[in-house]
Amino acid sequence: MGHRGQQRPRRDKAKGAVAIDAFPGLGKTTSVLAFAKQFHLREVAEHGPRTPDGHERWPVCRVGLTGNTGLKDFNRAMLEFFAHPGTGRGTASQFATRALDCMISCHVRLLIVDDLHFLRSRASTGVEISNHFKYIANEYPVTLVFAGVGLAQRGLLDDVDAAGNPVLAQSGRRTTRLGMQPFLIDTPEHRRQWRAMLLAIEQRLVLAEARPGMLADDLSDYLFARSTGHIGSLMTLINRGCQRATRTGAERLDQAVLDGVKNDAAAENARRELDAALTARRITSRPDRTTAGSRAATTAP
Repeated sequence: MGHRGQQRPRRDKAKGAVAIDAFPGLGKTTSVLAFAKQFHLREVAEHGPRTPDGHERWPVCRVGLTGNTGLKDFNRAMLEFFAHPGTGRGTASQFATRALDCMISCHVRLLIVDDLHFLRSRASTGVEISNHFKYIANEYPVTLVFAGVGLAQRGLLDDVDAAGNPVLAQSGRRTTRLGMQPFLIDTPEHRRQWRAMLLAIEQRLVLAEARPGMLADDLSDYLFARSTGHIGSLMTLINRGCQRATRTGAERLDQAVLDGVKNDAAAENARRELDAALTARRITSRPDRTTAGSRAATTAP
């Protein structure tokens, strides 16, 4: 047995799981992958790029589900992550055994299952994969991290399935649900968080005429109205704005540039009422201003 930091979790004890459950466009996948990258780098820095047996150390494995994911497809996807040569032929059980061998050999500690909402939990396939997650929790030396949309509403974290059988409880009882919310501007603290995020984005913009405060000071209310506090909509707008600024030679972001950019449909549809309230100064996204309208709704669902 290696030193304490290299001990593997017991395979006879089920590990817990975490489910990131939130609306689209709030950065679930981005946040999970950012955490996974930090975790990977930390593990490699602490224990080295190779395991004691000489295998590459891969602390994280990520699998993305699709609308037609079945048990065999899921096991093959785990195997494909490791570029295993045995993905072309085999049964679901054989793929699972090969994936387990890879995870033990590469000292995987985190298994990310993205887009879990594609799992048809009310169908027989969903119950089958739910049982498979229990098998993974029992046998694989990993912690499961799920990410998806409306997982609780879809029954993926329920105690019982559609027939009233306690099958799904095997996953639901072991999974801690975490949510993500849009940015809000209803309190000074929320407005400071919004400004801090805009300042962080400013530092990463590559435009010849970019300057401090270009987003956080000049465009704070405008950007909140255009994005309704959703990070996905905000980054879409800024990315497209930067492309337009570069293409037109403006080399900066201002309202004139961004007015010529179309954002995603959900943000554009939810923008009108919020834009009117910000323009009339009934609410504000600036942390140094108070408003009687702060108790009003400031984001779209």
